[in-house]
Amino acid sequence: MADPPESKRRYRMVARARAAEQTRSRLLASAWRHFSEQPFDAVRLADVAREAGVSLPTLHNSFGTKDALFVAAWRQRMAPEGARRDSAEPGDVRAAVRVLYDSYEKDGDAVLLMLAQEGRIPAVKEQADDGRAWHRTWVARTFAPLLADLRGATRERRLTELVVATDLLVWKLLRREMRLGRRAAEEIVVEMVGALEGAP
Repeated sequence: MADPPESKRRYRMVARARAAEQTRSRLLASAWRHFSEQPFDAVRLADVAREAGVSLPTLHNSFGTKDALFVAAWRQRMAPEGARRDSAEPGDVRAAVRVLYDSYEKDGDAVLLMLAQEGRIPAVKEQADDGRAWHRTWVARTFAPLLADLRGATRERRLTELVVATDLLVWKLLRREMRLGRRAAEEIVVEMVGALEGAP
């Protein structure tokens, strides 16, 4: 017995939605690879589309502009980081630094490449500003025990110190410029954060 027409329509709609989502996923994966390895201006949408196995018009229909594609690729790549970084219990400095450096080891070089362009690419600047704001909020939540007894300007200064100690640029200095091993780099950051606990 043949399926009723309504069932066939639903099946086709589901199949189209699934195919569209798969196309979007391939485009975002391709876009991230290109944007993470090349300057923004050097990324060609035709190359992104070709690598994803779709036409350039399909890419434009899915995302519109190059800026929109960049933002979507950035957000998809960074979205899992929130839950992963929050896996560290507040106050567990060593675990917090470990999950933070997991992120930096995976995407730090790509983010540094993008940050170098934020002065001239508004879409990059917007995502960089959002990332800095998110990091500050994460630091306040994750290191809350180190801030609990502080108020006003004293708390703000301590929060700023913690943000600096855990910043991507410190990872760059330790891992890329000073060429320290990851374990040594993490230990230095743990000690920096720990030193703030008893500071006035």
